[in-house]
Amino acid sequence: MSIVTVQLGQCGNQIGFEVFDALFIDSHCPQRLSSKRENEAYQASCKERFFSEEENGVPIARAVLVDMEPKVINQTLSKAAQSGRWKYGQHSSFCQKQGSGNNWAYGYSVHGPRHEESIRNLIQKEVEKCDSLSGFFIIMSMAGGTGSGLGAFVTQNLQDQYSNSLKMNQIIWPYGTGEVIVQNYNSVLTLSHLYRSSDALLVHENDAVHKICAKLMNIKQISFSDINQVLAHQLGSVFQPTYSAEGSFHYRRNPLEGFKDPALYTSWLEPVNAFNVWRTQRAFSKYEKSAALVSNSQFLVKPLDMIVGKAWNMFASKAYVHQYTKFGIEEEDFLDSFALLEQVVASYCTL
Repeated sequence: MSIVTVQLGQCGNQIGFEVFDALFIDSHCPQRLSSKRENEAYQASCKERFFSEEENGVPIARAVLVDMEPKVINQTLSKAAQSGRWKYGQHSSFCQKQGSGNNWAYGYSVHGPRHEESIRNLIQKEVEKCDSLSGFFIIMSMAGGTGSGLGAFVTQNLQDQYSNSLKMNQIIWPYGTGEVIVQNYNSVLTLSHLYRSSDALLVHENDAVHKICAKLMNIKQISFSDINQVLAHQLGSVFQPTYSAEGSFHYRRNPLEGFKDPALYTSWLEPVNAFNVWRTQRAFSKYEKSAALVSNSQFLVKPLDMIVGKAWNMFASKAYVHQYTKFGIEEEDFLDSFALLEQVVASYCTL
């Protein structure tokens, strides 16, 4: 089962490269705890999922790269080619209209529809290379401008065209101190649109990843490259080829036994259904042991409520709203987004 990755904007393309590089290195790093046969099967499984046919002996990532300008894409293509391990195939860059700024509404209402056919054709070509399509992995920023709006548009299109395939979006939660002045507007619009069209959102908080770099890795001058590599390792470990281990953890002193505590889960969900374990003989990359936990919990209730609150305070005074209405996002669209996310917060609070 193959996954087609769609890398959107500067954030999506830079993280996407690190993810593919981490996956390739992991699959080609034989581990002594696994037999030669197991290592070969693991490598083949990873290749089938994330890489397509080889060109001159070099695997090609199952990915489509999209950005508003060629600079970031060219840098990403170059880094992959220079690695000598793998490379990219499909990519596209589109010139952004002067005066549009880094604008969510422009990405969603103008840029997306204008280049819809070109992007759809690139994705279709990548899908046709898959013997069996599992779904799409979309990497994008949540609070960015044009790229986030375009990402929401592309995800919506994927839902329309591939309704039976999984759509999973990996989004980067912005720093609490702020990156762009309208980041809360952008976040509210992005999340509300993805809630309607995506099957799952994998969320990483910039502040949390920054702490990992500073406290666990002891990096003094933290760069976006450092943050992206941490993200890539976390995502790579989640996407490891695994097999179901249901029923394998019934002996005493099991480190996973604590996850079976009914108190951890909502009352209408049985623990046996709420917690699933997937195993592999191999630890991720060069680690001796590795584990990844993906949870659907109340963890994001507070930061989501905070973003919605800040955006609402700006909206109440009509601050910067004109930047969105001039490109087709009306005040009603904001109100719909606020209402939806407030309902999401309320639903998670009652779990």
